[in-house]
Amino acid sequence: MRFSNAFLDEIRDRVPISAVVGSRVTWDRRKTNVARGDHWACCPFHGEKSPSFHCEDRKGRYHCFGCGVSGDHFRFFTDLEGLSFPEAVERVADMAGVAMPKADPQAERRERERVTLQDVMEMATQFFQDQLQSAAGAKARAYLRERGLSGRTIDTFRLGYAPESRNALKEYLSANDVPKEQIEACGLVRHGPDIPVSYDYFRDRIMFPILSSREKVIAFGGRAMAADAMAKYMNSPETELFHKGSVLYNFARARRAAGQVGRGDATLIAVEGYMDVIALHQAGIENAVAPLGTALTENQLDILWRVSPLPILCFDGDGAGVRAAYRAADLALPHIKPGRSVRFALLPEGKDPDDLVREDGRDPFDRVVADAKPLAEMIWAKETAQGGFDTPERRAELDARLKQIVATITDEGVRYHYSLDMRDRLQAHFRAKNGYGGDGRGRFGGGAGAKRGQGQGQGRGPTGGTAGPRAGGIGGAISDRLAASGLVKGYHISPALRESVLALTIVNHPDLLQEEYDEIASIDFEHRDLQRLWSAVLNVAVTRGAKLKRDDLIEELTLSGFEELLALLDQQIRNARHWPATEQAALEDAREAYRQALAFCKRSRGLRRQKQELEREVQAATESDDAERMSLVLGALQEVQFEIIRMENQEAIVDGFGVMSGRKKGPARGHG
Repeated sequence: MRFSNAFLDEIRDRVPISAVVGSRVTWDRRKTNVARGDHWACCPFHGEKSPSFHCEDRKGRYHCFGCGVSGDHFRFFTDLEGLSFPEAVERVADMAGVAMPKADPQAERRERERVTLQDVMEMATQFFQDQLQSAAGAKARAYLRERGLSGRTIDTFRLGYAPESRNALKEYLSANDVPKEQIEACGLVRHGPDIPVSYDYFRDRIMFPILSSREKVIAFGGRAMAADAMAKYMNSPETELFHKGSVLYNFARARRAAGQVGRGDATLIAVEGYMDVIALHQAGIENAVAPLGTALTENQLDILWRVSPLPILCFDGDGAGVRAAYRAADLALPHIKPGRSVRFALLPEGKDPDDLVREDGRDPFDRVVADAKPLAEMIWAKETAQGGFDTPERRAELDARLKQIVATITDEGVRYHYSLDMRDRLQAHFRAKNGYGGDGRGRFGGGAGAKRGQGQGQGRGPTGGTAGPRAGGIGGAISDRLAASGLVKGYHISPALRESVLALTIVNHPDLLQEEYDEIASIDFEHRDLQRLWSAVLNVAVTRGAKLKRDDLIEELTLSGFEELLALLDQQIRNARHWPATEQAALEDAREAYRQALAFCKRSRGLRRQKQELEREVQAATESDDAERMSLVLGALQEVQFEIIRMENQEAIVDGFGVMSGRKKGPARGHG
């Protein structure tokens, strides 16, 4: 039945959402503010000890900050109690004291037809069950016993047998006054203009009834008994009752199991076949479902997400199973949201769930589920499975491909965090490939974790000589003036230090001006003194052109009044041991140092802008008293802050020591 928006709005307005939810939860007295219509409770959708389920009358919505479920009056009843949407509307209308609108006559007729067809399907189910227990079903019973199924399990899933006959079911239904049109509409016979006499759709097959979410039989799956059958498994054709891509086998029963608060398996596990579901159920794992012989569809994913924010997709451990897992990862990725994703459980090679539980009970399968991998890990595994990233071009190709994949995520916040995750994986992967240790120490020396006085020695250059001031320099007062200027903060990588590395690298290696002039000219320094210096550098570069040498550039800058600033920058770089920025560094190292510093500068500015924007959003969420938005924004802000710290630590690893320092000009030394 279709309802007008005006009718739905009317009954929602008459009944506060807290009245709907309050029938199934106990409000937390400490956090709930009844006067404001702000209610908190332990979530009825998942087991928890502290209340994270929020219900707001003003918005008419509920949301759990623990498991991510959210919805309105009707969604609460459809998700928690398994009601259909019309049933949920009727429940809320009763609470509101509003009469239900009269149904459309045509819609009522179609609904009556559906009910009639469901009655026919129920008759067919009973027929198949009876046949399994008859003499004709002896072979099928033996097969089920070999698969380890008990009589109780067979009864629970109402398994049956379609006899090896062209018209056994058709004759049975006709004898019970079922019209030919209804038998055909249920997909129980093959018929059509090219078939003179219709005949049974399923023959000599073990029958698996497929139930709707309301536990009505809507279709069948049939497993062939004959070894030479054209198809081992076969499903009913599409009918008014049955749309294969929108149904999951065992969904209603699994939903009940997943909905039992406090259960350790309060999620849904999607496996590949009927027998897997049944074997798991017999082993005590009752929350498993299966697609109907095809790859998982978007509609089926939505069905899983209605019950569980983090369902587990379980695949066989062979090549075909891994490929199916990769396809499912691609399918799910665009649709994930905060609190809504999937995990992947991969079985041992050559095993399916039926094998595991039949041989060793549920424990091996429980371990597989406990080790389920997150979606991000599956995406990474899929894209790196072939390896071969031994050239910059191949690595860049992987980087570009991951960016394209992440761009398919529709939720902006999740897309942002996936970008961070994939970048971290890339950097860790290639850092390991290039010889970096797992303890944070790069192959160039002490790395981010090195203390002052370790590695190259405190205050010393790579040869052990003290990195003193430049000849004719400024003396001991430099350190105090640098600290006061904000340019030097010990070994911490400050924004000003990044800019200093950029500026001094170019000044000491003006050849880079010719190679990278367009990009260098566009650098926008934040430090005021560096802005002035840079303007002078570019003026000299334009005047002198390709013949510009370092000594000429230093002379011009000194005449323009930058001698003291250059000395300050040089001392700062040496205190921080950024040797590739010094005059003695090889051009190759200087070029790499410049590119790294520029990348870090850009990234740092972007992160700081994001941080400022998120801080403004926190303020806005505070002013509007939007707890849900506040939670999301605070999480994003924390991630940005972590990324700033992570980037600074990484910068301490990759900056400061040249890959090829000394190849051309020998080791860097102080001027003193």
